[in-house]
Amino acid sequence: MLAGGISVQFGGALAVTLMPRAGALGVVTLRLVAAAIVLLLVCRPRLRGHSRADWGTVIVFGITMGAMNGLFYEAVDRIPLGPAVTLEVLGPLALSVLASRRALNALWAGLALAGVFLLGGGGFGNLDPIGVAFALGAGAMWAAYIVFSARTGRRFPQADGLALAMAVAALLFLPLGIAEAGTRLLNPTTIALGSAVALLSSVLPYTLELLALRRLPASTFAILMSLEPAIAATAGFLVLGQSLKPAEAAAIALVIAASIGAVRTQIGRGKAALPAEGQ
Repeated sequence: MLAGGISVQFGGALAVTLMPRAGALGVVTLRLVAAAIVLLLVCRPRLRGHSRADWGTVIVFGITMGAMNGLFYEAVDRIPLGPAVTLEVLGPLALSVLASRRALNALWAGLALAGVFLLGGGGFGNLDPIGVAFALGAGAMWAAYIVFSARTGRRFPQADGLALAMAVAALLFLPLGIAEAGTRLLNPTTIALGSAVALLSSVLPYTLELLALRRLPASTFAILMSLEPAIAATAGFLVLGQSLKPAEAAAIALVIAASIGAVRTQIGRGKAALPAEGQ
């Protein structure tokens, strides 16, 4: 699980270095196309025998996936990687808080808001407001991604739905990437780096997460996912030289604490419900 998180965030850092070559949308296109090709070749999903509802779900999943990636890459093109992931993780955090509906979650929401306040220096004066908006939009799409990923998993065997959704996302972004980067997408070095981003940010972490879920409880998995802002800040520092101010580091710590707390609240609620379900 930790290897998957490291892979995703260092893949994101590599993507930032690729943006001067192909632009944010060009990098997203390269990542999605390369990941779609690999997943389609590995999974070889069946195209027949699916209902209209199945296809509707996988198409919405693909649109959500593409939007999540596009908004996030536009964000990291404008603000540092650590703060971008911290703002993005607010989407899944909000989903967890709303799903639980417990008074204790007001504490976790308050911690997260305090973290966002610190991160923005009281008014986001230190961060590009457009980049902040893109990161928050990516967080909303991440929450939708979680919902539609679960729905797609119930309708398609193994990773077939993921492969088809990735193909939908790639087709959605292909014209946008061509419009922004043009023939630069055909540069061999750019293709190689884009393929590396796809492997680090999509193919490898999805595989590692699948293996992790076979060995770890979903609750432990979710808590480890909450550490991604810290991993992103580390990747931003090591690869991109993006250092954090003490207030920004404290902000990231608050959001991580809020995420872990919200997940633990969900776990406690699930355990409390078990005796009632048994009755």
